[in-house]
Amino acid sequence: MQREEFVQQLWLDYVHQHPEVGALRLWPLDAPVEYLALATLNHGPWRMDALLPSLLHLGYRPRHRHAMADRGLLATLLSPPDDGPWLVLGELQLGTLSREPRQRLESLVALAPEADRRGQNLLCRGRPWPMPDWDTFQALSVAHPLAGLLAVNGPRLHHAGFDCQRLGESLSHYDRRLTESGFIGSSDRQHGLFPVSGLLDYRFYPACSQRLPFADGDEHRFESGGLALVQKAVSANQERAVELLLPHHTRCEIT
Repeated sequence: MQREEFVQQLWLDYVHQHPEVGALRLWPLDAPVEYLALATLNHGPWRMDALLPSLLHLGYRPRHRHAMADRGLLATLLSPPDDGPWLVLGELQLGTLSREPRQRLESLVALAPEADRRGQNLLCRGRPWPMPDWDTFQALSVAHPLAGLLAVNGPRLHHAGFDCQRLGESLSHYDRRLTESGFIGSSDRQHGLFPVSGLLDYRFYPACSQRLPFADGDEHRFESGGLALVQKAVSANQERAVELLLPHHTRCEIT
């Protein structure tokens, strides 16, 4: 697999989940994406250390790692060899869950077929294990929102982030256009997959919830991701906006 194919598969899976995002025409179809935020867990072939060799083969290089102990989350920023979108891979640390929800999630993940545990596209396939029942999803969500999300969604793209400066207009301009399109944004820096640095202006727009069948056959509405807009608050900085995305105090050394 080549990197372009990998990114295309990520994007196709994303717009299949969120067709209303794929239908947006507020910027050109070939407009640059600043980053792709993915959610995974530190278990089996979906842990960062196991995914990294394939990502290195595709040309990505780990640039920054962030530890958010209060969220039980490690985030790794990986840069491409060109001006394409960075990957921001958020990894839930199962050891931060209490015993019962950790065991429930591990038991669910263990049901993934062996064929879905191999390959370079483990982040593009959607949920590799069976759909949980509603009670399991609720219990995992109470224990940690990302645990519930991963149980239903699997390791995959959570949201795409766009840098307004690269799109050509201000954040307020695109915020207004998105609102007109039915997307309600939040400037809460704690909303979304991870906290966001004050060095960026930021809006997160949840995608429309979907009605999904759970394991017992009952259907419930589920919100699984969205899109984000960012804009540098300090324009003199020469770094890419994604490099300023996560709070500096969470950064740790990559060994």
